[in-house]
This record gives sequence, C-alpha cells and structure tokens, in this order.
Amino acid sequence: MRRRGRRLGWLSFALGVVQLAAPGAVRRLGGVDDSARSRAVVPVVGVRELVHAAGLLTSRRKGAWAWTRVAGDAMDLAALGVALSRRDGGRRRRLVGVTGAVAGITALDLLTAVQATREARTSSPPARGVRKGGSVELTATTTIRKPASEVYAFWREVENLPTFMAHLEQVRATGDRTSHWSASAPFGKDVEWDAEITDETPGEKIVWRSTGKAAVPNAGTVHLTPAPDGVSTEVHVVLVYDIPGGAVGKAVAKYFGEEPHQQLDDDLRRLKQVLETGEVVRSDGAPWGKRARAEFPQRPAQPLSDAEREKGADA
Repeated sequence: MRRRGRRLGWLSFALGVVQLAAPGAVRRLGGVDDSARSRAVVPVVGVRELVHAAGLLTSRRKGAWAWTRVAGDAMDLAALGVALSRRDGGRRRRLVGVTGAVAGITALDLLTAVQATREARTSSPPARGVRKGGSVELTATTTIRKPASEVYAFWREVENLPTFMAHLEQVRATGDRTSHWSASAPFGKDVEWDAEITDETPGEKIVWRSTGKAAVPNAGTVHLTPAPDGVSTEVHVVLVYDIPGGAVGKAVAKYFGEEPHQQLDDDLRRLKQVLETGEVVRSDGAPWGKRARAEFPQRPAQPLSDAEREKGADA
C-alpha cells in the first residue's frame, strides 16, 4: 500500500509540473477553450496536484491523501462532463479520451483510498489504549507441514488457542467474530478480556484485537502463505500487547524464562507439534499432557558467576 501511495504521489507530481510548466499544451491536448477562465484553472489544478504529491510522498497517512485525490478527480470528471456536453467533432473526441484517462486514474485512486482505510482500521486501533512504555510488538514465524486451509481452520476455532499458547487459560467464542479470553500473567495474576476478529481471509489471514476496557490491551495478526515445497505453510504472527506490570513485569518475566519473544517462539513450536503430531511433545520433566501452560518455564542462559568460573578452572 505504501508503494502504491508513493506511485500516486509521483503521478501527482508529474501532472502538477506539466500543468504549471505547459498549461497551453495541456489545454490543447484536452480540447479546452483558450479562455481567461481555462488559463486560470489549469495552473490551479497543477498546484492542487503538487499538494497531493507532497502529502502522498511525505505523510504516513496515505489513505487520507488518496481520498483528497479522489475528491479532486470527482471535480475534474464533473468539469469534463460539462465540457463534453458543449463540444463536438475533434475537440469532443479529445475530451472523451481525456475523460477516459481521468476515470481510470479515479478508479486507481479510489482503490488505493479504500484499501488504505481498511488497513488503518485493522492496524492502527491496536495501538490505542496501550500504555506508553509498556507496548510491545512481537513477531515470529514457523513452517508447518500442513496446508494453509487446515492451519487457518485450527486457528479460527478460537477454543484451540490455549492448546499451544502457554498463558491462555481459556478462550470461549461468544459470537461469530467475538470471544472471551482469560490468561495467566506474572506472579499468578489472572486477566480477562473480550476480543473481536476485525478482518479475515479464509486460508490467508486472521486479524483480531481486544475490545472494551481490557486489562491487557492487545491485538494480533496471523498471515499464512504457501511454503516453497508446495505442501507446508509459513505462519507469520504479529502480536501487540501491554505486559502486566509494565517494565518491572517484563524484567521479572524475562528472568524467569517468561520473556515474551521467547514465549511467542515457543507458542508457534507447540502449534507446529499439535498440527503435525496431534499433541505437544513432552520430556519426562513436563508430563502434563496437551495443555501448554503446564510446562516448566525455561530460564534463559545466564553468564557464569566468578565462583562458577573458578570451580570450572579447578576441575
């Protein structure tokens, strides 16, 4: 979407430069009368295009600027429609060609604006309500030897999520796209929230976010793409959430092996095991069955103390 927005920006820049540098040629090409009004309007439209270009090339709000282009296109089409009703012969044919070109550009602008607006609705809202300093965005990827349709169906059945997401106690569907989640957090604190699926494409992606006054504002996206082997599926997950307890909670969680990045990697490892083997593979030290949250947390590697180094040297 950003790439398309930049392309529209450069298109606006080119149109603006041409209309300011060669307004007479633009009028002749479009079959417009060489009147005082047209001589004033063409440069104004050129300035408008340069403003659009500046917005599309420099602003992050591509959707908003794409909508300004749509509005400008609508005005251009209206003016061309009026001109067509007053022309005949060769000048009318030129106007028909120009109108067709503007209509094509309008369709592209409208498509870009609609898609950018949809992306903003599914990606921007998750950041709202997350406390500054405690917001964390996590990403992880795994490859599962199952077709995308099967991975999608398993994830879409939200009651399955606790089988591989370590801290989830329960997820209960409350509607076609809504659900209620409960989870454990550091120091045994339990949290609950409602969530909704905001966007989904069967076999390709699921986007969700917490709703209402969630104790832990969060959102997530899972994208599924076919793997190069033609059999497996690449699973790409992005989670955005606020760790309970803020920075202190994160430090303590990391010390005890609950560092969120590690946990997301472990969650996807368990998902892979569940889908490929039907259960989470356990060692003798973690014999609790399929519920992922019963695993022993693993403590990340720590540097040796001076005493440990001396003991190793003596050995």
